[in-house]
Amino acid sequence: MSGLVDRRHVLALGVGGASALALPGWAQTANAAPIDAAVDDIVTRFMRAFDTPGIGVAIVRKGQAPWLKGYGVRTLGKPGAVDAHTRFGIASNSKAFTAAAIACLVEEKKLDWDDALTKHLPEFKMADPAVTAMFTVRDLLVHRSGLPLGAGDLMYFPRSSADAAQVIRGLQYLKPVRGFRTGYDYDNILYIVAGVLIERVSGMRWRDFVQARLLTPLGMVDAVPSLELLKTANVAGRHARLGPPVRGVGSLKVIQPDESPLIDAGAGINASVTDIAKWLEAQLAQGKLADGKRLWSAQSAAEMWTPQVIMSSSDGGTELNPARPVIAGYALGWQVQDYRGKRLISHSGGLSGQVTQTAMIPSAGIGVAVFSNTEDNVSSGIRNAILDELLGVTPAFDWVASYVARNKLAQENAIASNAGGQAPPAGKPTLPLASYAGRYRDAWYGDIVVSVRGGALHIDFVPTPQFASKLEPWGSDAFRTRMKPGAGEDAVVTFDVKDGKVAGVTMKALSPLADFSYDFHHLEFVPVR
Repeated sequence: MSGLVDRRHVLALGVGGASALALPGWAQTANAAPIDAAVDDIVTRFMRAFDTPGIGVAIVRKGQAPWLKGYGVRTLGKPGAVDAHTRFGIASNSKAFTAAAIACLVEEKKLDWDDALTKHLPEFKMADPAVTAMFTVRDLLVHRSGLPLGAGDLMYFPRSSADAAQVIRGLQYLKPVRGFRTGYDYDNILYIVAGVLIERVSGMRWRDFVQARLLTPLGMVDAVPSLELLKTANVAGRHARLGPPVRGVGSLKVIQPDESPLIDAGAGINASVTDIAKWLEAQLAQGKLADGKRLWSAQSAAEMWTPQVIMSSSDGGTELNPARPVIAGYALGWQVQDYRGKRLISHSGGLSGQVTQTAMIPSAGIGVAVFSNTEDNVSSGIRNAILDELLGVTPAFDWVASYVARNKLAQENAIASNAGGQAPPAGKPTLPLASYAGRYRDAWYGDIVVSVRGGALHIDFVPTPQFASKLEPWGSDAFRTRMKPGAGEDAVVTFDVKDGKVAGVTMKALSPLADFSYDFHHLEFVPVR
């Protein structure tokens, strides 16, 4: 849920686009020359390099109908083609919809961006009562809470038994890694809280509010606000490299969706590139539709695009990434950075088996979306190459070679790492296996149960049954899981042994390529006596 996940041969099939909305307020447009051949070349070269099954692309330009096209197949081994109406999980690109939904409520004066959150959700608690008191509606959306990257994601990803009330209750047990509002660490959990806030203030479930106030007025007829509501055959499949030795390496395999509806406000929308073109047009028009009606005001549009926290800073471009930003910030559901000397408004979204990108350069009047049905990060490279084409960047940069090199380096580092599955570290169990058995509890996640069966240890994650696994020795008082292929990232489980007894259990993901949403490293289990 970088998503959720953001890790890492075919013939092009074109589908025509619908008419564009009127786009008042757009700046001078970028290169308006025909782009079919150039985009086809970009996408097909990436797909060949990464064996990508399918890609969907949307391009919007001032005064022109959206450019919409599907490439390849929805699912490996099946004949269905990706077209302009194929639905993908847009994952964290959903966050901007949640920000826009709150903007609607702000304009109705039902709340304010800087209201104390406890005014509307009195049960909300962070670990520090002072932070609880200072926490505002705005703070839900901008990743400056002080919580670590991906904190609490295992409560709801993959699908678990937790509900929203449990998620909110668990917040107080998540330990911050920095001071409140002192820096950036991406999270999903506070967008779940934002969804509860929208329900509490509007009287409508998040999914119903977003459908009524955003998806329906925009004419996003392919879109649904939750995977639970996706009832159609034209859906992109999910594909991942499951190893060996670790996820992110090996050949592509078909996997199944595993996200919970709890993540809807942060990552739940499923949509086609036809839908997302309408969303990008409305964004570039500052909320104004072709008939003159507004979904949100120009003032709210400016608010949502204003950076609230610095994400990163650098000296700029590198050999492998000439467009690396000098500075990047996070706004309300959007990332804002420089790109080729212009302001780029963008976001990415990752689920198990799919990664998607949305991007806009308002000064050039362009928007681009790239949807992929793999965990390989091809969508980001395609996005950059298309932006360069639209901006007329010369000399052209070989984004395919860049991403192939980056991917090769990441895989080599993963395989070379001891945590990459090659051989267990030195050390062995110091206790009889039965001494490790028992029930252990983490304050925010819940329980695990370790048992001895057939002469080996087994572990059951009570809130996440699909993680159930045999445990293999992996160093001193440590074991690794062997989850079923596609069930999740394997973990190293370490028992803290004191005076001949287990005093606690900690974990970390086995693979260096593991997505941050597998936040095993935030768990601190203690025995349940």
